[in-house]
Amino acid sequence: MKILEVNNLSLSFIQDKCTIDILKNISFSLNHSQTLGIVGESGSGKSLTALSIIRLIPQNASLHDGKVLFSENDGLTDLLILPEKEMLNFRGKNISMIFQEPMTSLNPSMKCGNQVAEVIIKHLKVNKNNAKLKVQELFDEVKLPDPVRIFNSYPHQLSGGQRQRVMIAMAIALKPSILIADEPTTALDVTVQKSIIELLKQIQQKYKMSIIFISHDLGIISQIADHILVMRNGEVIEYGAASEILNNPKQDYTKGLLKCRPTLQLKPYRLPTLSNFNNNVAVNPEISKKDDRQVVLSVTNLSKKYILKKNFLGNTRQEFFAINNISFNVYEGETLGLVGESGSGKTTLGRMICQLILNDRGNIYFKGKSLNELNKKQLREFHGKVQIIFQDPYSSLNPKITIGEAIMEPMKVHRLYSSEIERKEKTFDLLDKVRLSKDSFYKYPHEFSGGQRQRIVIARAVALQPEFIICDESVSALDVSVQAEILNLLNDLKDEYGLTYIFISHDLSVVKYMSDRVMVLKDGKLVEINDADTLYKSPASEYTKKLIDSIPDISK
Repeated sequence: MKILEVNNLSLSFIQDKCTIDILKNISFSLNHSQTLGIVGESGSGKSLTALSIIRLIPQNASLHDGKVLFSENDGLTDLLILPEKEMLNFRGKNISMIFQEPMTSLNPSMKCGNQVAEVIIKHLKVNKNNAKLKVQELFDEVKLPDPVRIFNSYPHQLSGGQRQRVMIAMAIALKPSILIADEPTTALDVTVQKSIIELLKQIQQKYKMSIIFISHDLGIISQIADHILVMRNGEVIEYGAASEILNNPKQDYTKGLLKCRPTLQLKPYRLPTLSNFNNNVAVNPEISKKDDRQVVLSVTNLSKKYILKKNFLGNTRQEFFAINNISFNVYEGETLGLVGESGSGKTTLGRMICQLILNDRGNIYFKGKSLNELNKKQLREFHGKVQIIFQDPYSSLNPKITIGEAIMEPMKVHRLYSSEIERKEKTFDLLDKVRLSKDSFYKYPHEFSGGQRQRIVIARAVALQPEFIICDESVSALDVSVQAEILNLLNDLKDEYGLTYIFISHDLSVVKYMSDRVMVLKDGKLVEINDADTLYKSPASEYTKKLIDSIPDISK
């Protein structure tokens, strides 16, 4: 039985007195207690479709034609013509939404518990004490540890997975009939990702809830969806039962999305992209044995600790080791994959190698030279040779300067190229390599999508033609088709410039595709390090096996 029916939904933006059609005659239905997965590239209209259903659209947007029919108690309500006052009560109570970025969706100046309680007080008309008890019950239901502590915590004090669970608790607080989940697992490591999917399934079963699950990752969609809607450029490309779409797609675009995703079974020399998805199945050539290559980076007994508590005399009472006595080598021309759950120390290790964080014990050697002994001039030269692509592209870019200036800035600092004209030409070349138009040079970061900003950050890192790059979740915000192009680009740059990579990611399928060897971290300690194929086929530890078992598999 249908609970939601969308017929010919269309949306336009008014920009510079021109009308731009964004959504074009979108039609689909959602059944009671079932999950509809909406998939497509960035800019395909996935999120706007969901926001249009509950009429949370920008001021310069307008919905026209079409109907959004919500069925309840044998009555139909067209949400597009519902008065705004009634729509305010409808949101949250009948249809609720988990937004893509929990850090930006939660108020940073307000305790998490109070934010959820606010929803309950407004809609259920209960007092603060009863609302607090209800929130703690919800936190327990979404499997948050220590609900009382979480209630009194601010968003920045929680991990990404915990913040997402707070958002889920807020979304289900009023027991809505439909839950819209917009990229709820993006940038989460595979084990947390798996636990969020399982949690949503449990909530769905308990409350007989219907779910619209939006993602760019067909692997995630395959784990939860009963039906799948494929979108491109604001249109429905394909729509049907999940098993049919995944196993027997009709449209070339859908086939391309499926083939762009790295798998654990095949390791092609280049990942297929949407333009040539049926090509490039050659297996990667064997890399030279590590014994024949030069050690470019050597880490010995490296540790980094943080003081959590001190007594009144200033003596340490509690400390936390982010990195605990780690040793490994990275060989010239290889890609070393680095995996582990959130909080395992991956990013801390990457930043210590780049000398953005200083270590407490141990040493790091780059081409035989200790980084602890470099003077100011040598450290500047080192920063030109070793670059990092940060996880969050938005906070990595200065919002006050154009992206052209952002890419040219390191060239100026390191005195690369003889003139401004030459730097500008080089920047245009880099924009072209990361699939951005030349007019992007003059735009500001806020004018780009998350995936586009990630490409800008990659272009800036490559601008200095470094020898060694640390990629910290550098493709986490990208949809699978653009991800394939960026991974191919990183491999092309590796071949062209003889680069060496440390590739950090929560997506183990991507790590296996990119890496010659893989290193696994847990709680700041090195669990194991081995050739990628060997590690995935025969993991030496139960922890690594757990990570591998958490990888979404479309074939299952």
